[in-house]
Amino acid sequence: MGKYTKDDIKRLVEEEQVKFIRLQFTDILGTIKNVEIPVSQLDKALDNKMMFDGSSIEGFVRIEESDMYLYPDYDSFMIFPWTAEKGKVARFICDIYNPNGTPFAGDPRNNLKRVLKEMKELGFTDFNLGPEPEFFLFKLDAKGEPSLEVNDHGGYFDLAPTDLGENCRRDIVLELEEMGFEIEASHHEVAPGQHEIDFKYADAITACDNIQTFKLVVKTIARKHGLHATFMPKPLFGEAGSGMHFNVSLFKGKENAFYDESTELGLSETAMQFMAGVLDHVQGFTAITNPTVNSYKRLVPGYEAPCYVAWSAQNRSPLIRIPSSRGVSTRVEVRSVDPSANPYLAMAVILEAGLEGIRKKTTPPPAINRNIYVMSEEERKANGIDNLPAALDDALALLAKDEVVQRALGNHIYANFKEAKEIEFDMYRSTVHQWERDQYMKMY
Repeated sequence: MGKYTKDDIKRLVEEEQVKFIRLQFTDILGTIKNVEIPVSQLDKALDNKMMFDGSSIEGFVRIEESDMYLYPDYDSFMIFPWTAEKGKVARFICDIYNPNGTPFAGDPRNNLKRVLKEMKELGFTDFNLGPEPEFFLFKLDAKGEPSLEVNDHGGYFDLAPTDLGENCRRDIVLELEEMGFEIEASHHEVAPGQHEIDFKYADAITACDNIQTFKLVVKTIARKHGLHATFMPKPLFGEAGSGMHFNVSLFKGKENAFYDESTELGLSETAMQFMAGVLDHVQGFTAITNPTVNSYKRLVPGYEAPCYVAWSAQNRSPLIRIPSSRGVSTRVEVRSVDPSANPYLAMAVILEAGLEGIRKKTTPPPAINRNIYVMSEEERKANGIDNLPAALDDALALLAKDEVVQRALGNHIYANFKEAKEIEFDMYRSTVHQWERDQYMKMY
């Protein structure tokens, strides 16, 4: 959250009496992993000499090439406030390197840095992300396991006593602020037990780091309130699912490359080309931004989630919305992303798709300013509105056809992600679900 030197970190560790250091990283599926070391090993970590077994991490490497090195990002240094009672714990977010000193191709964070380098070669300096992650709070049962009982029956923007998650949400905000987050809004969402906390945009790497930290804090503080926080996209049938809208913008120095005051919408040619690239490749990257079997239970009509490929500056039903702010705040909001996505991979594919639109000077289709949910299938076809894939296997088939999205992932991540998700879908397909028993046991 700050700019730190090695000496700064050593001084802070001593002043704050930190006892343990967590070296965190993210695997291909978006799961946070960490190696915890005593503070006596800090110098070794700061010198990039901490090794771990990469063969034990999903999608990393085979046993015969297992040695990996953790390179901590000094600027990600942070002390967890809730650990003060039993000896403070600090963390670094790390990049993964091979023993020969080269970046590991299977590291999602390193992979995003590679795509950002492509962006800079096109003349842009920064790519900013403002995420809007949503989550549910469920009560824990007598064994400390998550139940399906939500802790409130509030609705959009409700207050206590209807929103019984308010105290938990407030404590989450306080912890985040103590850790350096700038919180912009915190409120109850549409479904019972559903919440959203928005924090300030940042550059792509920092924003993705913040998403991972945010998830960790939300789950940790919820547990202290006897609750289970989940970022599962659709935990409850018949209720709205959780999204993680990505508000993105390209910059050249201090100038927002998406803004042009001379146009009717205030959008530059660059913004239109970027948006066109995203729309052209969204079906190909949906497996990345919506990576679970459950993700596709959210992407259905009737719950405000985008399931149609279109854009608008006037209504919230299309996949891409252009918020009304202009000038330095001009941005493109990609609404299909859900919080089960690996943020580094989601950011990489959205950026690569947008850059491809800029490279090819692609023009987006006309804006759709009507409510798409009330349009008939014939009306959607007449307006050139395609559907997003309806299930994970459909999304994987479209990913296999999209070379631009594959390029954004690199060969290693693409091959391992695809294999893991094909296995996941096959397990789901072959499992007998309770719905089937309820439907067919007595009928047949």
